[in-house]
Amino acid sequence: MKMSKAKTPIALAVGILLGLGASNAFADGHMNDVVHIMPQTDPVEKGMEMYAHGEARSGLTYASEETRTLQADDFENPAFLWVEKSEEEWSKVDGDAGKSCQTCHGDVSEMKGVGTQYPKYDPEVDDLLNLEKRINMCRSEGMQATPWKWESDELLGMTALVKMQSRGMPVKVDIEGPAKEYFEKGMEYYNKRVGQMDLACKHCHVDQNGNYMRAELLSQGQANGFPTYRLKWQKLGSLHRRFRGCNNNIRATKLKPGSPEYMALELYVTWRGNGLPVETPSVRK
Repeated sequence: MKMSKAKTPIALAVGILLGLGASNAFADGHMNDVVHIMPQTDPVEKGMEMYAHGEARSGLTYASEETRTLQADDFENPAFLWVEKSEEEWSKVDGDAGKSCQTCHGDVSEMKGVGTQYPKYDPEVDDLLNLEKRINMCRSEGMQATPWKWESDELLGMTALVKMQSRGMPVKVDIEGPAKEYFEKGMEYYNKRVGQMDLACKHCHVDQNGNYMRAELLSQGQANGFPTYRLKWQKLGSLHRRFRGCNNNIRATKLKPGSPEYMALELYVTWRGNGLPVETPSVRK
């Protein structure tokens, strides 16, 4: 995939602040005017067609050949250190109920298709759950075990293991019914200017997608590969960690992982990639 000619940091910043993303999509209440993904003129690189669906393109289509090769090789992909530990954890009894994940769910392969549906509204708790919250709900209520901390190796690994069972299947989150309220809140957050730099998610991932900001090639910000092993982090990380990193970059308040705002944002961002294949555990720069 050919990308737009790189802009200097100053030129890109000026373009974001004064031109391409100047209007707030929600300033006048025009929610129907929101552009979710900017159409691109450059075709997807030959051999990468499966990583695109309509206008949506996986972050892998923006990655270097070295990064793509690392992700494709399960023996070399560093994320599998977490996945392999979680394969052992799957059958490990923990908690006062004397159960393991396998006790209720059988072999982990039975989780095929589950990762394509999250985040999703759960009527049992009358709230939006992502895989991390669903796993911890199983631990606290089903196993009567201590929930894992967000961004812990245990929770990251188990989330990756479960989602990996759907690798190659299309993302298909539902935004109808009770989920619609969360979706609209996530869409609003995505398009809302925040922080000292007065930027919204859309200014980088819609308006400037395909351009460079410093050494970073701005992608569409798709979520189909999370949890992902990021070379910059040198470890597996969650989507909410990435949200916090983006907030930090624009000097905005970093919210707590699992916060209502990040949960709603996760639903919206994941929906933008409906139809893209699950890549977990992916590798990114």
